[in-house]
Amino acid sequence: MVVENRHAEGRFDMLSIARWCAAQGWPVLPLAPGRKTPVANCPQCQGNGHTHVNCPCIAAGRWCHGFHAATTDRDRIDVWWSSNPHFGVGVACGPAGLVVLDVDAHAKSLPSRDKILPGITIHEEVDLEGLRDGFHSLALLAALRGQPDPVADEEALKVRTPSGGLHIWYRADDRRRFRCSTGSSSGRALAWQVDVRADGGYIVAPGTTTNAGTYMPVGSMRMPRRLPEWLAVELTRTKHLDVPQQRSTPRLQPLPQRARQAVIAAGGGRGRAAQILESALREVIACAAVSEGAGFSDKLNRAAYTAGGLAASGYATIADVERVLRDAADYARPDQEGRSAQIIRSGLNAGARRPLHIEGHFA
Repeated sequence: MVVENRHAEGRFDMLSIARWCAAQGWPVLPLAPGRKTPVANCPQCQGNGHTHVNCPCIAAGRWCHGFHAATTDRDRIDVWWSSNPHFGVGVACGPAGLVVLDVDAHAKSLPSRDKILPGITIHEEVDLEGLRDGFHSLALLAALRGQPDPVADEEALKVRTPSGGLHIWYRADDRRRFRCSTGSSSGRALAWQVDVRADGGYIVAPGTTTNAGTYMPVGSMRMPRRLPEWLAVELTRTKHLDVPQQRSTPRLQPLPQRARQAVIAAGGGRGRAAQILESALREVIACAAVSEGAGFSDKLNRAAYTAGGLAASGYATIADVERVLRDAADYARPDQEGRSAQIIRSGLNAGARRPLHIEGHFA
């Protein structure tokens, strides 16, 4: 993670950090200078009842609606942070596939025993003297489960917050997506003073400076490790697991119309090249009917690799196949735009190095 480039006044180079995050497939959004909140909406987007749904500002490349406008687009990022170098950097956790434990160290009165670890009975014989904040409640949860304390995990990306708290970054797998929560919630919560930043939220990137101080990485790790299974189990138990309604795929023509028109093959659009691309895209689109365990990333990567080979052989243009790949990915996983874009780019680049001839053999 780029946290070495500082300006003369000691601030980190926010443009470099935003670019680095986007290169990992993590959509970024600008934060107001000196604050940890998104830059304000434009006047047109501040009216009552106005939401991000179909908002023209997002399509036009503006930052209205916070993490909904997060992007991995290099040109857009350069415009935002080159014009506003004091913007902080936020990362949209859901599309980035991140789960971040936000451990607070606020001076608050200890709640009742049933509120410290929701859903877990803490018997009266357990001495809670000295339990003061989220560091202690998370350590207690780990101890009760016989697991190492995440705060002491040297393999995790950890970021110290200006208030003395800690962000512990994890990478979720493709099978499960988790939702946000606050540690004081009466509904979904992991532990007292431990918030969860996941789908539907964002996290402040290391290096961002607010009026309270700078978010600084702790230790040597600069990439998030995979979410430990025991924590995934706890998040599932505490109702953080996102289980969206399954959506059926179209039965007759699951391939988008412009995808069928993208391939220019001998004998017309229903030639062998079109059939190859259609078969690959159908695999991606079919993932829409399965919320977990569909192998979406692998299927999208294979489709992009195949499309890159077809483009390299002259059966289509890179722009056309990239567009239809995005169509298919957005249909199957509409909330993973950033990650899908990264997979598509990687697959296309690899496939373009091995042209796919019409007889079906790579050169």
